[in-house]
Amino acid sequence: MSFIFQNGRLLNPLEHLDTAGSIKVADDGIIEEVVSGNEVITASPEDRIIDLNGQIIAPGLFDMHCHFREPGQEYKETLESGSNAAAAGGFTGVALMPNTKPVIDNPLGVAYIRHHSATLPVDLEVIGAMTEGSKGEHLAPFGKFRSYGVTAVSDDGSAIQNSQIMRLAFEYASNFDLLIIQHCEEKSLTEKAVMNEGLFSTKLGLKGIPDVSEAITLSRDLLLMHYLEEHKLHDPLKRPRYHVAHISTKAALDLVRKAKKDGLQVTCEVTPHHFTLSDEDLFNADRKGNYIMKPPLSSVENRNAILDGLRDGTIDAIATDHAPHASHEKECPLDQVSFGIIGLETSLALTITELVDKKVITLSRAIELLSVNPRKILNLKPILFKKGEQANFTVINPDTRWIVTPESLKSKSSNTPFFNRSLKGRSNAIFHKGKLHESGSL
Repeated sequence: MSFIFQNGRLLNPLEHLDTAGSIKVADDGIIEEVVSGNEVITASPEDRIIDLNGQIIAPGLFDMHCHFREPGQEYKETLESGSNAAAAGGFTGVALMPNTKPVIDNPLGVAYIRHHSATLPVDLEVIGAMTEGSKGEHLAPFGKFRSYGVTAVSDDGSAIQNSQIMRLAFEYASNFDLLIIQHCEEKSLTEKAVMNEGLFSTKLGLKGIPDVSEAITLSRDLLLMHYLEEHKLHDPLKRPRYHVAHISTKAALDLVRKAKKDGLQVTCEVTPHHFTLSDEDLFNADRKGNYIMKPPLSSVENRNAILDGLRDGTIDAIATDHAPHASHEKECPLDQVSFGIIGLETSLALTITELVDKKVITLSRAIELLSVNPRKILNLKPILFKKGEQANFTVINPDTRWIVTPESLKSKSSNTPFFNRSLKGRSNAIFHKGKLHESGSL
């Protein structure tokens, strides 16, 4: 049996494709035929015909920053529950950060994820730890990671503080064409801090995180990159590549803009909660624990700078930093709350509601940020809508209106600040690994 997705809107920015059309996929998941306009695909009696009535067929969404907690904290999320949440949100692939228990700082951890994800509906890429145990003291085995297909390393949640170790990480990673992903945080400024430092942290009597913390670490890393470039301390064909995780401040964005103009290989991502919320939202919230994350929700001024970075193309990707926590880790005194929120199932809708509908970016640009660019940054195979290619796409209805409720989510955890929020746009299905996974009405 083949699947025929007809009367859709084929939207793939990588191919400069935005047209009405249809796709036929064989039972082995290979694209058999792609037609545009009113052309009709001939169907056999056993084929399943799905009339999309104008819904979008986009290359499968990819989230390059997730935490599925397995191994070690399966009470928060598992590879299976996280994958189900990803599929429901329209993602056909995610990249998992290594801060599990134990930390994925060797190939055995990579092998564990690969083995247990083989039958799941989405691809799980593994990001290896940058240092052993993510302690920032001794580099992890980058070469062995590369031999296992790992394309990026990170000590996410624990930025390397030692500049000599960071320099070695740049040099070592460039030898294996590994991307360095940095959670930019100067820890001496953030110890025991809870939220953004400012008026609202003062009103709540909470220790604040100064937003300059992000820019200080980022500035140090970019200076190291400049130094290595200027002194040619690496193979010119193996230049360092650096990605800023969950960027949240104007100062950091300005540094990225300059670095790009200077020719450094630097990219950055933003989360939906940072382009949607501010520390004022935390101050006014009833369940404040679900508004606490790192980097923290910042000022309105910084949020507006994020929107400017999306408008002008400084920001390269949208990633959720999907971080599940159990209720007891969020419903507790604020100075004891675990940092992070879930985001896979609200990311697409928040992007459409807050960015596309408000004309910050176009829908085509949204697909670039949610699908094309994350794969490009991680050096993953691009998705093409062509005969003979493996089918990997997301069906999106940008006009669906829905309200976020606990019952609407597949994640094992429910730590989100977006409950009861009315959103627009949703994935109704993904097609990947030769199978159709429906999450809405086709």
